[in-house]
Amino acid sequence: MLEIKEISKRLGDFHLKNISLSINKGDYLTLLGLSGAGKTVLLEILAGLITPDEGSIHLDGENISTMSIQKRPMGLVYQDMALFPHMTVRKNIAYGLHKKGLSGKQIKERVAKLAAQARVTHLLNRHPGTLSGGEAQRVALARTLASEPTVLLLDEPLASLDVTLRHELRDLLKEINQSGKTIIHVTHDYMEAATLSKTIAVIENGELLQWGKPEEVFRNPVSKFVAQFSGIKNIFQCSFHPEEQQNGLFRGKTPNGLLIKVIEPPAQNITHLMIPGEDIIVSEQELETSATNQYHGFIKEIITLNHGAELIISTAEDFSVIVSKNSVRNLDLSPAKKVWISFKASAVKYL
Repeated sequence: MLEIKEISKRLGDFHLKNISLSINKGDYLTLLGLSGAGKTVLLEILAGLITPDEGSIHLDGENISTMSIQKRPMGLVYQDMALFPHMTVRKNIAYGLHKKGLSGKQIKERVAKLAAQARVTHLLNRHPGTLSGGEAQRVALARTLASEPTVLLLDEPLASLDVTLRHELRDLLKEINQSGKTIIHVTHDYMEAATLSKTIAVIENGELLQWGKPEEVFRNPVSKFVAQFSGIKNIFQCSFHPEEQQNGLFRGKTPNGLLIKVIEPPAQNITHLMIPGEDIIVSEQELETSATNQYHGFIKEIITLNHGAELIISTAEDFSVIVSKNSVRNLDLSPAKKVWISFKASAVKYL
């Protein structure tokens, strides 16, 4: 287990503040946040490139905070790969193996195994300048894995790749993780985090806002920032009068006058509500249903997604609604069409 205990670091105007995380062996942790949030700083602290002002790092019970970069069991792969341009792919991968006292035969076998794992066997005699972005990234991974790090640290490994290469490298990272390797992966892309991670940590302005399993973080965000980062667009400020109830439900009013019914009483009279787009039903007629929030509106826009479509539906407020491709076809949905949307009071969450 890797334990990060109250790590803090001040760099000019930036301050990484009291970061504490526990990463189990074989975990895939994604550090998710905007550029400048402190994700790479934390990665470089783990690698030993930056010394924290406070806090400690423990691996399997051993304090490695003062361990040198060379002895620290971390393998860091930057976004720009940093391959040696004058060396072939074979020599790049073998670079760290020469210091381990291995024989020439052992090095050759190890390079062949790593090249096969990274799917770069056909590139072994090439130089980095002749490689595509995806090829170079796979070579950088193989070279880092050659040192057999306990934890693999990845800084935006997919950011500069096109869609096809990104998909291929994502599959490779999953395979590496499934083989038992612990991975910590920095990204600003929540879809990337959702498809790869076993655990997600959201960082903003040097602070850890929330961490847990992807479904926990994305379904129950603790703040408006986390909610928006996880792709939830239906976030509304509402004013409440908690003493006013209707059939046991509390009603909040948005600035545009839309009434939203919730189950739990609000902690304060003005707060933010969120409704996941997947929890909203679209219909051509008003439904007889237990979904007490029903609104009539029209479709402003339809955005095609890999798994379906996003509808922007205008009522007193605009709602983002996620539907399947079958729903688009069966309901003959198109821009300007009038529809009803509905969702249960239990689908509404406070931020």
